Amino acid sequence: MKSFSTLSIFIVLTLLAARLFAQQSPVPIKKIYLTPGDTEKTKTKDTAITEPRINGVKQLDITDVIAKLFKRKSSSKIDSVTTKPSFSIVPAIGYTLVSKLAVVVSGNVAFRTAPQSRISTIVASTSYTQNKQFTLPIQTNIWSKNNKYNFVGDYRFYYYPQSTFGLGSSSDIKNENPMSYSYFKFYQTVMRHITGNFYAGAGYIIDDHWDISDEGNLNGTVSDYSKYGKTVNSVASGLTLNASYDSRDNGINPSKGAYLTLQYRDNYKFMGSTSPWRSLVIDIRKYYKFPASSDNVIALWSYDWLVLSGRPEYLDLPSTQWDASSATGRGYIQGRFRGAQMVYFEGEYRCKLTANGLLGAVFFLNAESFSAAPGTGLQAIQPGYGPGLRVKLNKVSKTNITIDYGFGRQGSNGLFIDVGEAF
Repeated sequence: MKSFSTLSIFIVLTLLAARLFAQQSPVPIKKIYLTPGDTEKTKTKDTAITEPRINGVKQLDITDVIAKLFKRKSSSKIDSVTTKPSFSIVPAIGYTLVSKLAVVVSGNVAFRTAPQSRISTIVASTSYTQNKQFTLPIQTNIWSKNNKYNFVGDYRFYYYPQSTFGLGSSSDIKNENPMSYSYFKFYQTVMRHITGNFYAGAGYIIDDHWDISDEGNLNGTVSDYSKYGKTVNSVASGLTLNASYDSRDNGINPSKGAYLTLQYRDNYKFMGSTSPWRSLVIDIRKYYKFPASSDNVIALWSYDWLVLSGRPEYLDLPSTQWDASSATGRGYIQGRFRGAQMVYFEGEYRCKLTANGLLGAVFFLNAESFSAAPGTGLQAIQPGYGPGLRVKLNKVSKTNITIDYGFGRQGSNGLFIDVGEAF
């Protein structure tokens, strides 16, 4: 009953949010990217066409449902992003195991730095959760006038009570250790177009945790955090080298193509790090239509987060759902597994339930393995799986409200509600 009530509230507020989106002309969704060689003659505008059709069937989303409920005619105009910024702001509700119910206010700004440039965006939100967590993330994606450079930023402030459960993927869920800390994140990367779908660049990165406190394991045993080394604050500050390849047809909800990113990170004491250490993140995604003639998709994801040398502070170690999108390990609470090496794989089958695209379904299966402290080997593979419902929030971008129920080992299970696919 609790999950049903939460879901009902979420859907009602999302309907209101969708209505607000429709009124404020937010980021238009279909992005047809330009390469640096494109000319004014050959370039294609990014547009949001409100009546797409697939196999002759008009596609529907929540905005159309609202229009029908209130007996309003759906807009048929074409929106486009220009050098004049377009603003939007919406309220919403989310739900995860670590936050429980979360009230969110999010907004974005979309614009072009020049008529022929790709769409630049600034996305910000703030939330307060049932577990008394406060988050303020800001993400930026700014393209230069000729599309040769992409400036990518990720800045966050968290006040974050959260439990940890020890090191390694063989850790026991009974070893819950409640913690609390404040967290500031500043990631800034500059990517340059190399050729085709390839980009490369470098950046500066800092993770700062302070006012760290813990209560020890609730079962009275000594926590892995205590064994690893308690600290009141920790800083990881350094430089990154980055490379990416992206051939997806839609970055929000791909139906084909591939995506690859590499991030090498080197933290230095002279730049303020508590200790020097190096890491590598490898993110690979591939999408296939299956059957080939359908709109159904098999999506595959490999995410490896590896400490190469040194000894990161406890909260800087790779951990479940601490990837950039907080998407790994559906079926487990954020921070459930933690260690110096993380190897992760997930597959998901996405299909339509209605020909008009309003409703869809997914089934996902993931597996993750972690080592414990640096220098130790990978431990048990921990699976997660579950079904999910998709409700079309925007038919042009193919943006979905995602409602998943995940299951893991040791009785782990829970509801995951978000906007946009996990990967």
